[in-house]
Amino acid sequence: MDSAHPTEEEPEINLPPDAATEPSDYDREQEAVFQISEARDKIRSELSKVIIGQLEVIDEMLIALLSGGHCLITGAPGLAKTLLVKSISELFHLSFNRIQFTPDLMPADITGTEMIRDTDEGRELVFQKGPIFANMILADEINRTPPKTQAALLEAMQEHQVTAAGETLKLEEPFFVLATQNPIEMEGTYPLPEAQLDRFMFNIVIDYLNEDDEVKVVTQTTGGGPEKIQALFDGSELRDYHAVVRRVPVADEVVRYAVRLAAASRPGREGTSAFVNDYVNWGAGLRAAQFLILGGKTRALLEGRTHVTIDDVRSLSGPVLRHRILPNYRAEAEGIGLPEIIDHLLEHVPTHASK
Repeated sequence: MDSAHPTEEEPEINLPPDAATEPSDYDREQEAVFQISEARDKIRSELSKVIIGQLEVIDEMLIALLSGGHCLITGAPGLAKTLLVKSISELFHLSFNRIQFTPDLMPADITGTEMIRDTDEGRELVFQKGPIFANMILADEINRTPPKTQAALLEAMQEHQVTAAGETLKLEEPFFVLATQNPIEMEGTYPLPEAQLDRFMFNIVIDYLNEDDEVKVVTQTTGGGPEKIQALFDGSELRDYHAVVRRVPVADEVVRYAVRLAAASRPGREGTSAFVNDYVNWGAGLRAAQFLILGGKTRALLEGRTHVTIDDVRSLSGPVLRHRILPNYRAEAEGIGLPEIIDHLLEHVPTHASK
C-alpha cells in the first residue's frame, strides 16, 4: 500500500475560531477535540465488558457515529451485532429502538399511524409515533422486508424527519440508523436499492472471532452476567462532536485523492482502468468521496491529529466503497470480489497526481 506524501508538521490541536465565535464557544470546542482524541480507548475499555474482540468494527462504528453517518452491518447470525449496537447506544446515553424487519412489516409499523382515541370532547384522531422516533435505530435484517417498507427509512435517514398523517415531524437529534443484513439464507430477501445503500456511510463487516476470543465469549456468556455499560457521553455532546469534526481542515490534495478514488470505480469513463471496465457494472458516486473525507476527519481526531492524511482516506476505502460498487457477472464467474476490486483501486489511483 502506498504511503501518503509527507506533509508539513502541523500543530497538534489548533483549530482557529471563527470571527463570530465567542471565546467560551472556542474553549468548549477545544475541549471537545481533546475528548474525541481520548474517546477511543475509553470506549474500547467500556465495551470490553460485553464485547470481546472486534476492535476494527468498533472503530469503524465509532467513526461513523462521530461523523453523524448511518451504518449497514453485515455478518452471520450470532456475532453480537444487536448487542454491539445496543451497548453503543448505552455508552452515548441515547434512546434506542430495535425494529425486526419481516416480510409483512408495513411502513406505518415504522413511522407510526393515526389512531382513534376517546377524549372528553369526543373521538379524535391522534398520531401514535412509531419506533423510528429514537436516537438510535437498529433495523434488524433490513433486507427481509419489501422495498415499500425499506423506503420508509429513506426520508428519515436523509432528512432526519418523517412525513405521516399529512404532517412532517422532525426526529430527535442525534439520529442514527444501523441496519443489519444476514449474508446467508438470502432466499426470500429483498436486496436494498442503490439509492438506499448510498445513504449508509459505512458497510461494516463483522467476521468470526479467533479461537482465543471465542473461548472468552463462551466463558463470559455461560458464567455470571456481564457488567453493566456505563454512559460516557450524552446526545448533546455527540452533537457538539459532529460540529467539531466538520471544522477539521483538509488539504486540497487529500480531497482530490478521495474524489479520484471514487471516480476510478466507475466503468466506461475516461481514465478508468481496463480492470474496472471488465469487472464492474456500477461504481461509487459523489457521496463516497464525501464520506471518505468526513470519516477521515473523524479518524484524524481520534488519533489526536487535526489534519487529514491520504492514509486516513485509504484506510476507510473498504467500509465506504464495498456497498457502492456493483461487480458484474464476469467478476462473479471469475471469482473477482469487492476486496479485489477495492485493492485494485488503491493500487491504480496515484496518491499524488497533477490536476
